[in-house]
Amino acid sequence: MNYNLKNIPERTQKPRIDGYTMAMDKGLSLRETEDFISVCENHVDIVKLGWGTSYVYPHVKEKIKLYQDAGIPVYFGGTLFEAFIIRGQFDDYRKMLDVYGVTYAEVSDGSITLNHDKKCEFISKLSDQVTVLSEVGSKDAEKIIPPYKWIQLMKAELEAGAWKVIGEAREGGNVGLFRSSGEVRSGLVEEILTEIPSEKIIWEAPIKSQQVWFIKLLGSNVNLGNIAPNEVIPLETIRLGLRGDTFDYFLKPEDFKL
Repeated sequence: MNYNLKNIPERTQKPRIDGYTMAMDKGLSLRETEDFISVCENHVDIVKLGWGTSYVYPHVKEKIKLYQDAGIPVYFGGTLFEAFIIRGQFDDYRKMLDVYGVTYAEVSDGSITLNHDKKCEFISKLSDQVTVLSEVGSKDAEKIIPPYKWIQLMKAELEAGAWKVIGEAREGGNVGLFRSSGEVRSGLVEEILTEIPSEKIIWEAPIKSQQVWFIKLLGSNVNLGNIAPNEVIPLETIRLGLRGDTFDYFLKPEDFKL
């Protein structure tokens, strides 16, 4: 850090087990990617190339290399996985991962109806090839999954070989874990945490109020995802109590020297 401040929450250091920040790249140019890495390299742990953007982006291999050279894993969005699966192209998907040299993959079923045993089979097969993140939750705002079902799905996917499970919110933060207003389904989250270890979950939380809520619930080292590149530094300040939203949250009365 640039100077010394007392009583700052202790952040885990890369490579971390928890305290992950997953950034969502929706089509940064190569120049923007270089700039992003130069500023956020120490604060971003993994990058998702959002949904199917990699299909139309003109410099995918070059972008992946930029991230990997900086020690930042990168993977294709789960919607792209679903696009392959619904077309019966699972083997093509696996070949594509090798062609682009990515070592992580996301398995999701937020846009398609997929038998859960089949989803777990995909997770198991891919986990022999790459590190798998599996996403739980629907992109359909009308589809409400009860807490016990979230827990069942997460447990089964971790047992199938997922490294971490992702709580669905989309890039808008208005489905899955959240109501259409963006408000956290707090009862859902707290019930999930009775059965699933926090370090095994990445909570998609693209909106500042959502990030603050999770940090106040689980501390500075909660795993958060779908963070916009220009919000990675602001998020880190929230984690450290250096933004108004958490300014005195990590301080004890004896820390105040006024």
